[in-house]
Amino acid sequence: MKIGIIISSKDPETVWNAFRYGEHIIKAGDSVKVFLTGPGVEAERIGTEQFPVTEMMKNLESLGGEILCCGTCAKKLRGLEPQACPIGGLKDMHQMVKESDRVVTF
Repeated sequence: MKIGIIISSKDPETVWNAFRYGEHIIKAGDSVKVFLTGPGVEAERIGTEQFPVTEMMKNLESLGGEILCCGTCAKKLRGLEPQACPIGGLKDMHQMVKESDRVVTF
């Protein structure tokens, strides 16, 4: 099964749980793609000791998961240059939704 995850939160616990779920998806034998949008593009900057978000992002990618970050939300609206994942756009999010069997939002 192909699962898409859309993250639009910058709450460390919420984002950490989204990536934790992504890891579970892969370990269960399914595939996952994650798209960061809105405040979610700040994911790599919000980690805490209790909720190590950047570490979870790296783990997900090392297991074969894919992560894209909305370029408009990151660059134009927040002045960010994401380092932890490639830049994408609405076209990429739309493609992920079309290809996914299920989409979950956080």
